[in-house]
Amino acid sequence: MSSIRPYHPADRDDVYAVCVRTGASGGDATGLYSSDDLLPDIFAGPYVAYQPDLAFVVDTGDHVAGYVIGVADSLAFADWYEAEWLPGFVAKHPLEAARDERDRRVIGFGLDVRGAIVPEVDRYPAHLHIDLLPELQGQGFGRSLIRTLLNALRERGVPGVYLTMSATNHGARAFYERLGFAELPSSTPEAPALAISTDAQV
Repeated sequence: MSSIRPYHPADRDDVYAVCVRTGASGGDATGLYSSDDLLPDIFAGPYVAYQPDLAFVVDTGDHVAGYVIGVADSLAFADWYEAEWLPGFVAKHPLEAARDERDRRVIGFGLDVRGAIVPEVDRYPAHLHIDLLPELQGQGFGRSLIRTLLNALRERGVPGVYLTMSATNHGARAFYERLGFAELPSSTPEAPALAISTDAQV
């Protein structure tokens, strides 16, 4: 029976695998980039390294098949990322070694963590990433993961949380809107940004 629990360090490889297998607008990104670690080294690894107490996973009993990860203070996270995570990222994923424009674009995300911080960060200081393998989708785990993270952020006095997403991931957009996420005024068509209060009932 699958259940939600806090992240453990031993879950890291499974979290990386989920990130890759959902990294192509919800589809499998295995083999799309020069390294299968590229996406999770940006969108998963630094989060569980920096604030593992804001990471929650869906444990099937055999493996982790979904997660929500977040940081309570996006600006503080960016400071840590640049000082602690970025040097290793640059060494592992040098821009000059990118095999194509798709590689270069994603590496660029990893080099510019502040570029994803929304202007509304004072109202929504936290941000999150959530991914579920197809085997878990449609069973309510996504909503439960979001609710779990909102509760944890509210307990820390964080007023709101945002996320950015791929404009082509229409299923994810519909999911977020059903939960009450609203598009921010600063949002762009290429990378929509949605946010929600931690007081929201999802």
